[in-house]
Amino acid sequence: MNVIRCTVVDGQGAVSFIVQADALAALTAACSASPSSLEELLEEAESYYHNLGEQVLNGLAIFEEHNAKGNYQTIHRALKFCAPHEQPVFRVVDAFTREASLRPVKAGAVVFNLRAKRIIQIVNTYQEIRRTGHARVFDGSGLTDSVYSYRLPKDWALVP
Repeated sequence: MNVIRCTVVDGQGAVSFIVQADALAALTAACSASPSSLEELLEEAESYYHNLGEQVLNGLAIFEEHNAKGNYQTIHRALKFCAPHEQPVFRVVDAFTREASLRPVKAGAVVFNLRAKRIIQIVNTYQEIRRTGHARVFDGSGLTDSVYSYRLPKDWALVP
């Protein structure tokens, strides 16, 4: 199971989630449209990786429901007791969640900073993200024979 932690930073803060590493190319391709929010990023990625947005936004809704502002015991317990690759979607709300949002799982950790137009590969043992690339479309149940290509605009930076 090749899973990776992705953390998306936008104007409202940061959200961290675990996805199949195949989704990295879709998220990178979505950055080509220069999204300004998590929702826009996920909407752009939908045609490349079906159901990714639903997975992340549903997980975020559960986080919001169980973690009242200032009372984050529920997410702290989940991050302490769940296996790293099984951790839920969460919003970065304090030092504990910030550290967890940068902690690699199996294939690594990548930060998509939409505000700074920067993709930071903290650890990525799956496949290096490049300025241009191509990947197979995921239709919700498996990779298809359809291939998409992307090219990041020059104002986007890739760190390592």
